[in-house]
Amino acid sequence: MAAQTLPAGKLKPEILTTLLGHTSRSAQLVVGPAIGEDAAVIDQGDRYLVVTTDPITFTTRHCGWYSVCVNANDIAACGGTARYFSAAIVLPEGQTTLGDVERLFAEIEEACQRLGVLWVGGHTEVSSAVRAPLVVGQMIGEVSPEHLCRSGAAREGDTLVLVKPAAIEATAIIATEKGPEVEAAHGRETAERCRNFLFEPGLTIVREASLARGFPVHAMHDPTEGGVITGIREICAASRCGVLVQEAAIDILPETATLCRQFGLNPLGAISSGALLLTLPADAAPALIRHYAKHGVRAAAIGAILASDVGLMLRRLDASLEPLPDFAVDEITKLFS
Repeated sequence: MAAQTLPAGKLKPEILTTLLGHTSRSAQLVVGPAIGEDAAVIDQGDRYLVVTTDPITFTTRHCGWYSVCVNANDIAACGGTARYFSAAIVLPEGQTTLGDVERLFAEIEEACQRLGVLWVGGHTEVSSAVRAPLVVGQMIGEVSPEHLCRSGAAREGDTLVLVKPAAIEATAIIATEKGPEVEAAHGRETAERCRNFLFEPGLTIVREASLARGFPVHAMHDPTEGGVITGIREICAASRCGVLVQEAAIDILPETATLCRQFGLNPLGAISSGALLLTLPADAAPALIRHYAKHGVRAAAIGAILASDVGLMLRRLDASLEPLPDFAVDEITKLFS
């Protein structure tokens, strides 16, 4: 009997947990490979190194910008500062011109300069192994021990806060990959505005994570593949806690809702770089949200961290209570099926 093939998307948590159980550990490894954690953290004595790796697989337009941003986000979600970027770039044979490579390199360099990151190297080749450009980025940063923040540090009684709207990244991808359909239904101006969600509201949460410094934040997490709901699930898995999420409180931009409705996607499970999830004591949450508002950043309390035996629950728009959805595959994959 033939072995069953794996579906597209992240490995299921139970499979990944088993695989990670066989990896080596060291006393220097402050945060090792684990479900929900954004990056590895390595003790270097007076400071911690923060290391992360992420590929860009859902889109090809501006993939250089995507790669730098999503990897810098992982560093920022740990409370750290991104310093050094490298990338393995594999480009499709028979489709790639020198101009394509020059544009990709220029985009990576521009993104690094904007975020104050040094592009230190990597690897670039043209290969028949891929059908579209593949950029696998690695970011190295640093954080002082007192500022380290983990996905797995949420505490019972914390308020769960969403910073910036859900599915910003998904909106840009939809408008890019389904441009003609979006323009036909909503006009060129709307389509272009949605494509530019890549830059405004933007995929980076570096500034937003830094604005939380000084507040008693327990956990931070950068929701990506699987959307905000999967990001919440990852916090709960890493922290061994339960949660009650208020669907009505989750910020979804009108353009996002419109495009997701057009293509039958649930924005709660659609890739969400550009948003930030964090938890902190309930009595401290209002001040943090006001602080964000003062700096022009949208943020809202969307739920409460509970004991693990409560489970993962969602209060729907109609006030009904049900288990938190489980998006085994990111909603954005429906565009390509």
